Amino acid sequence: MKQQINTLKIKTKGQGLYEFTSNIVKYVNEEKIENGLLTIYIKHTSCSLLIQENADSDVKKDLLTFFSKIAPENENYIHKSEGPDDMPAHIKSSLTQTNLSIPIENYQIVLGTWQGVYLFEHRKSPHTRVIKMHLIG
Repeated sequence: MKQQINTLKIKTKGQGLYEFTSNIVKYVNEEKIENGLLTIYIKHTSCSLLIQENADSDVKKDLLTFFSKIAPENENYIHKSEGPDDMPAHIKSSLTQTNLSIPIENYQIVLGTWQGVYLFEHRKSPHTRVIKMHLIG
């Protein structure tokens, strides 16, 4: 059995969904693991990870609209020390995921036809986000 751990840094430009499926495919191809499991973990509390449709960009727009409604900036949050978008970002990340597990089969990640892997940035300002990838197989 082989294990590899790698770090991926993604620069965001503010709120949005940033697909990084191609980075994962490249990593898995380089490691040459036939069958196994890839765990992806994001080291932040104001963004999250999603597997989501990557064919129609309207899905991303609708997700952003939905999450802005369920965690608006203009609420009376107690936590305000990092700006008005910080507490809503924490709420959004608590409703989504900070880690994903993706099977590896025949040297390939197993995703559906229209699925992609996304960093979901919940803050308005640009950030460099750190993702750890653990591949075992």
